[in-house]
Amino acid sequence: MSSKKKKKLTPIQQEYQNFAKSREPKRKVLRNCFRAFIVGGIICTIGQGLQWFFINYFDFTEKTAGNPATAVLIIISVLLTCFGVYDHIAQWAGAGTIVPVTGFANTMASAALEHRSEGYVLGVGGNMFKLSGSVIVYGVFSAFVVALIKITIKWLGGM
Repeated sequence: MSSKKKKKLTPIQQEYQNFAKSREPKRKVLRNCFRAFIVGGIICTIGQGLQWFFINYFDFTEKTAGNPATAVLIIISVLLTCFGVYDHIAQWAGAGTIVPVTGFANTMASAALEHRSEGYVLGVGGNMFKLSGSVIVYGVFSAFVVALIKITIKWLGGM
């Protein structure tokens, strides 16, 4: 709740708020960051290994090997989501599984699985982008901002 919308609490409500805060478990931020770093790094290392595989065994260039490596990571993520394994990994690792492209694939697949009983068009198609729509919007927006910064730096460097 924002500070403007906070209503006046009665003394009993304030006492309960203080009691609830004292009982709330403390977050283990350092441990969570370490887990996210390790799992995110493992996912990225697997991606690099896949890219190396496509370069050495299928004669892709370094520039073109990223696309099939990403596709394989997405397929693995969707399969692990379907078998219920990805959720356990994400529960342990937190943001380490959400930030890479595998996290996006997980949100799409889990939403599709959750709403499949409602039909393919209105259930799967209509609800699949509810969770991942924000990722798309903010991803496109952040790419736009980064492109503007890059163009500005390039323009300032050419002066």
